[in-house]
Amino acid sequence: MAIIPIMLAFFAMGFVDLVGIATNYVKADFGLSDTMANLFPSMVFFWFLVFSVPTGMLMNRIGQKKTVLLSLIVTVLALLLPLTYYSFASMLVSFSLLGIGNTLMQVSLNPLLSNIVSGERLASSLTFGQFVKAIASFLAPIIAGWAAITFGNWRVLFLIFLAIGVAAFIILAITEVHEPDNRGERSSTFGDCFALLADRVVLLSFIGIVCHVGIDVGLNTTAPKLLIERLDMTLAEAGFATSVYFLFRTIGCFSGAFFLARYAMKHVFLVSVLMMAAGIGGLFILDSLMAHYVCIALVGMGNSNVFSMMFSRALLHLPDRKNEVSGLMIMGLFGGTIFPLLMGVASDWLHSQVGAVSVMAVGVIYLLALIPVVRKES
Repeated sequence: MAIIPIMLAFFAMGFVDLVGIATNYVKADFGLSDTMANLFPSMVFFWFLVFSVPTGMLMNRIGQKKTVLLSLIVTVLALLLPLTYYSFASMLVSFSLLGIGNTLMQVSLNPLLSNIVSGERLASSLTFGQFVKAIASFLAPIIAGWAAITFGNWRVLFLIFLAIGVAAFIILAITEVHEPDNRGERSSTFGDCFALLADRVVLLSFIGIVCHVGIDVGLNTTAPKLLIERLDMTLAEAGFATSVYFLFRTIGCFSGAFFLARYAMKHVFLVSVLMMAAGIGGLFILDSLMAHYVCIALVGMGNSNVFSMMFSRALLHLPDRKNEVSGLMIMGLFGGTIFPLLMGVASDWLHSQVGAVSVMAVGVIYLLALIPVVRKES
């Protein structure tokens, strides 16, 4: 029964992806440039660089479940702030808290799940968790659009997710989850954690996660802007592009849970990256609405399983260091800060979202280069 509250926590983990649609609404509300608007997703994912490794160390002291509960408390506070005070500054603080809470959750929830699921099924189970997370990601732009039309206030989204976050905390708090007791062992240090990057598998997986989340956050934020720029759509209409992305990412996570349980990871990785390459390539040359949706769907479905494959690859490579490896892998989500900043600068410089697509293409090129490495190791 422990799997149920853990999967509800995975749903709460998906709250972080509301930053994509929220950035577009905040940009419109405060009249921001692309560079300034992209500060919001950057503020969310900056904290993965700061807190990922310390969270891995914290888990050695207080345990994985308590760390997840702490993450839910911080997430609830992040969702509460925009409901009480709405300004440019308060949204920066809210998104920072959302990033801190999500860092704590991402680092601790994945290894907590590994205590329940057997090693050979870990990649499949992590992918199913990402499927549950993707449901929240998919619903965020739909709820925001519905709230904007129905109540004239898109921030009702925060209220709904706030209630779910509180429920996730209560259910997990009363559920018993068995985990290893590391309190008698020597606590890991920053040096111990970063020394793992000398391992080739860990390093390449880390960079793979940087590219995965950079593309994920980048397209999440850029998809509506592409439709507004190229097809002269309104934000309410263009926001559906974000839902298309997360719909197919959700489908990809759900199907990936079965494919990874049945087929070798190298085959799933190959197909996933080729889909992403086709989607990003199409965004450079295609201009119809349906073509944009198809390309966005290809990237969403292809990118859906990259995190699970890179994470499980590193975790299973060094199973006795899973807290430290988890901290490093989640630190790779800092790519969600790097990519949006570069995309915003490139778009403003070129006066076109082609700049943003070009930055995402760099991440896809790295993943393409990783294909022969994964095929050789699998």
